[in-house]
Amino acid sequence: MLAALGLGGAGLLVKLEAYRPYLAVLTVGLLGAGFYLTYRHPRPAGAGASGSPACDCTVPTAHRFGRVALWVATVVIAVFLAFPYLAGILFG
Repeated sequence: MLAALGLGGAGLLVKLEAYRPYLAVLTVGLLGAGFYLTYRHPRPAGAGASGSPACDCTVPTAHRFGRVALWVATVVIAVFLAFPYLAGILFG
């Protein structure tokens, strides 16, 4: 019955515990890249080496939904990364 519920596969995740620090660093790095790409000031299209625009085009901006989704994902990931340390406190 437990295998039918998918709980047997959760036991296999214990083998990935050794890779937890590497995966955490990778996750934080990808979040950093996401924040960089979301909040950077993009160069105008066609800008030369001097940075002056070659045309009078509008620069596309990041959408509000993308920024909100990035912050929500950051909070969820922070909770997941902190859970093993907080589990002892929460569950005794």
